[in-house]
This record gives sequence, C-alpha cells and structure tokens, in this order.
Amino acid sequence: NLYAWIHAANTLCFCFLQMNANDCHDPPKYWTIHGLWPDRAEDCNRTWHFNVTEIKDLMSDMRQYWPDVLHSSLNRTQFWKHEWDKHGTCAATLEILDSQKKYFGKALELYQHVDLNGCLLKAGIKPSSSYYKMTAIKEALTRFYGVTTKIQCLPPEEGEEAQTIGQIEFCFTKELQLVNCMAPEGESNPMKARLKLGTSELSVCNDTLPTYYPSEVQ
Repeated sequence: NLYAWIHAANTLCFCFLQMNANDCHDPPKYWTIHGLWPDRAEDCNRTWHFNVTEIKDLMSDMRQYWPDVLHSSLNRTQFWKHEWDKHGTCAATLEILDSQKKYFGKALELYQHVDLNGCLLKAGIKPSSSYYKMTAIKEALTRFYGVTTKIQCLPPEEGEEAQTIGQIEFCFTKELQLVNCMAPEGESNPMKARLKLGTSELSVCNDTLPTYYPSEVQ
C-alpha cells in the first residue's frame, strides 16, 4: 500500500507513502496519505488535544485514504492523533486549516486533487517485477503536475541492486497551490522523513539506481 505528504520552505508538504510492513492487515494496493505538514514546525500547541469526534463526518474517507499501515492496533486513531499533535497544531495557524475538521478534510481534498494513483497509471508506471529508471518516474510526475516532487526510497537490500520506491511528497504554498519541492543543493532539511522499515530508512532516491515499484513493500 502507499502513502504521501507536502513539504518546502515556508510551505505545506503533503506526502504519499507506499509500503506493507510486516504487521499490516490487508493493506490497500493504492497510494494513501501520510500527512499534511507545515515546513520547519512541529508540536506547536501541546494543549490542543486530538478529538476524533470532530472528524466523525470524515471517518469513512479517513479509513480508506489515511489508514495506519504500520500498526495493527485496534485503535487506528493513534496515527491521526500523532499527525494532529505534531503537524496539525502547526498547520492550524492558517485560517484554511484552523480546526481539526479543516485540517483533515483539506488533506483529503488535496489527496483527491493530486490523484497520484491516476497520474502514475496514465504515465504507464505501475507495480511491476521489472525495474524503472528513477529519472523516468520524476519526468512523468513533473510532466503531469508541472512541479518537482520529492521521491524517497528504501536503499537496496544486501545483494540487491535496486532501490524501492517508498514515499512521494508534494509541496504547496500557504494558499495550497502546488510548487516545486526539492530544496537547493546542500540545504539541510529538518523535516526529512525518518520512517524506518526493518533496518532501512527512507531517503531521497538515487537517480542512478534501478528502481523497484512493488505492490507491497515487506
């Protein structure tokens, strides 16, 4: 299954992620949401606690498009609570995102607007046992969206030559217009994903390595 998010200086970052961790139960076979993140800000209001009743009208879409694919606990709301506590309380400084319902609802709207699943299929990029060139994936996304996304991969496993696509970030202005994601060369990025699967950690994909796009990542 798959995930996504947003990121750039003075912007919001929306992220999709592809994975099937070992403890996943019936993970979806499509890209799902990781989060909606303001750049360079975390845990802005520790007193503004997550309240799932405020998004009860969104629950059907939340379960489908924003599932917790890493944890098999019965309380699936823990993932949403984490995203609200860490990122939503910061995004809420914008009027368009200044409530839990607005924050989660707008993320769902952006997910539908971006339609990463449809874009990749139209470009002929789909899960396969064959390898892709990372540059070809980047070019297809740029051609479709008109901006540069940020693609993250798991490094090749021991004895393997290919990296595995894991996460795709889209960046938006505070007015929620798409903009280029990649930071200037050499610029540090404190919001870099630290998502670990087993012993591997996602990082910006290597343009020169063959790239594996599986339907599931074990």
